Amino acid sequence: QVQLVESGGGLVQPGGSLRLSCAASGFTFNDYAMYWYRQAPGKERLLVATITDSKTSFTYYADSVKDRFTISRDDAKNTVNLQMNSLKPEDTAVYYCNTLVGLTNYWGQGTQVTVSS
Repeated sequence: QVQLVESGGGLVQPGGSLRLSCAASGFTFNDYAMYWYRQAPGKERLLVATITDSKTSFTYYADSVKDRFTISRDDAKNTVNLQMNSLKPEDTAVYYCNTLVGLTNYWGQGTQVTVSS
């Protein structure tokens, strides 16, 4: 079965960096786009970054994180990463890894990122 397991969240000061990872299993990782979403308290879950399958590896970023966040995939390790630099308090949220396999949307359990001094 498809499993997505996020790691790397934590508490960081404004201007700091964190690297999130998502370990994927149960599907042919190379063939699927991968996504990072985030959800702040009381707000809807929003798409942060996308990377297409390994043949193209095109990337997309929400305007709010462009030039600060970088999504990448390691197909040898079935992992998708999110490097987050110049973090701001408004980046505080639970970050979720996501993929769509067939007609089913799969989510990880989420990892908390808190940006605060």
